[in-house]
Amino acid sequence: MKILVADDDPQLVRALRITLAAHGYDVVAAADGAAAVTLAAQTHPDLVLLDLGMPHLDGVQVIEALRGWTTAPIIVVSGRTGSADKVDALDAGADDYVTKPFQIDELLARLRALGRRTASTPDAPVVRFADVELDLAAKTVRRDGERVHLTPTEWRMLEFLARHPGALVTRQSLLKEIWASEQVSDSGYLRLYMSQLRKKLERDPAHPVHLLTEPGMGYRLVLG
Repeated sequence: MKILVADDDPQLVRALRITLAAHGYDVVAAADGAAAVTLAAQTHPDLVLLDLGMPHLDGVQVIEALRGWTTAPIIVVSGRTGSADKVDALDAGADDYVTKPFQIDELLARLRALGRRTASTPDAPVVRFADVELDLAAKTVRRDGERVHLTPTEWRMLEFLARHPGALVTRQSLLKEIWASEQVSDSGYLRLYMSQLRKKLERDPAHPVHLLTEPGMGYRLVLG
């Protein structure tokens, strides 16, 4: 997998080059936003690690430029911890957000999760995790081979997560997808439907390992 690292911190870029190469990744690097866009067009990376605070073009502008032609996963790696920065990046098209300083094991795990998403196309007709099988074409769910009944809203929520496996899906994007409106506000509906999905699909609904909540941001479906 080829990874584009876009960050103006040369020490961090050097550390990521060494670490990622040791784990079998091919790394290309850019020190500013404009260079990142140009290099991405030239090399077509499988995944992008992107800082927000870069010269020439900031991270959100880079995301918007990349999303004009590529669906490659984008992980923001930034020292900005404010929820507004995270929401702006995710709404622009980022798939995940990691706050500096970060644990390299966590970053590698997120790379693997998004790599699995890249390897299996988002339109794959069947998605599996644990003992659950989702047939996206037939719109059916089975657990241990037995059909699981979902309400239409539960299905739409699960299907949207399944089409972005491993990626962080914001609450606002889910609300827009499910209720087809940017004006609808979350008054507990998402938490209610996620709770119902966990009861039907998780082995231990109180301690989910596949249908995860990212506090303050949204939800994530972890395969495997």
